[in-house]
Amino acid sequence: MSEIVRIAQLSCGSEYSGIQQEIDEAARTVGAEMVFPDVDAGDIRRIEDDFGLRVASPDLKLMMARAKAVVDGMFDVDAVFIGTCFRCAEAALVRSELRRYIYETTGLPVISYSFTERTTATTLLTRMEALTTMALRKSLLVRERQTGLTAGIDSGSTTTKCVVMRDNEIIGTGWVPTTKVGTTGYGRFLAGDRFKADLVQEEVTVNSKGAVFLADKQKGDATVIDIGGMDNKAISVHNGIPGMFTLGGICAGASGRFLELTARRLGVEITELGALAVKGDARKIAMNSYCIVFGIQSLVNSLSTGAQPEDVAAAACHSVSEQVFEQQLQEVEVKEPVLMVGGSSLIEGLPKAMEELLRVDVHVPPNSQFIGAVGAALLSSGFIEEKKTQVR
Repeated sequence: MSEIVRIAQLSCGSEYSGIQQEIDEAARTVGAEMVFPDVDAGDIRRIEDDFGLRVASPDLKLMMARAKAVVDGMFDVDAVFIGTCFRCAEAALVRSELRRYIYETTGLPVISYSFTERTTATTLLTRMEALTTMALRKSLLVRERQTGLTAGIDSGSTTTKCVVMRDNEIIGTGWVPTTKVGTTGYGRFLAGDRFKADLVQEEVTVNSKGAVFLADKQKGDATVIDIGGMDNKAISVHNGIPGMFTLGGICAGASGRFLELTARRLGVEITELGALAVKGDARKIAMNSYCIVFGIQSLVNSLSTGAQPEDVAAAACHSVSEQVFEQQLQEVEVKEPVLMVGGSSLIEGLPKAMEELLRVDVHVPPNSQFIGAVGAALLSSGFIEEKKTQVR
């Protein structure tokens, strides 16, 4: 593999929406370059028969032909970025099929993304960083044990968590509200600089690593779901290595922030919301919008007409789970075990609602709220060991 990570771009509409320069800038920031697999007119003419999918858009046919070139080994790349315009139904279908086709036949790390004309390099940065990590640092991700004494810090949007590990065991944990403390998460660069961290890493790789470690599922397949305070993640993992993943959400209505506002409206602590939701029935509450503003309004209206607090709590958990299910879990290959991690996983009504939607058991590992910090400690241990080996 070359020092610069080569990311194959399979896209439709990036040049028309004006975001191609944003994609290129995000890639350059993490030491990668976007490349476009070479195909000829014959490849494009034959692709519908080869792929078994009929599409109207010539650009989507080009995407499919380029995907086949990658799968056939005609073009050497380290990872794949699949992007199409937001709200294009035909493009969403092609994006989903290509994602599965490439990942299952090549094992290359793949991310699919639906962009708008407002997508920026900053929005794409974590995604590009995760792709390059999977391509360059696979040896860190496959390590199953932590050795020595290491600390991991996860500075998220609402809380900053820390763990200390020694020889594969957690010996200390702690957390504070995120302010200026900032190593993974939103504050990873600030915290990494402040504490002179050996390794500063994005949250996709650390969360997946931490999840399978704590769940004792480092071998085989797993799906990791992390509903954060501002955004969420869905990651397909194989033998501890994330493959397909998706980040973010259309609205904060699909995040822990919505549940915080719901708890406030119900006059309970966020730690009490989950137990309340387990007692309720979400079907009794009409949710007319996924928007965080109108969603809360729907819940308030239900309370004003005599709805029970437990039913409102259940409806809030179901709404968040449903959005993650519809917007993100369609973008990854969901395989059991399904692991829900992060602080929101401790809101019992949330895993319960996800179980009902997926119709599989959803597992919450011990110390789930420290998942990012654990993953950071695990990866930093491997990183330090690799540096020692190189020095020898």
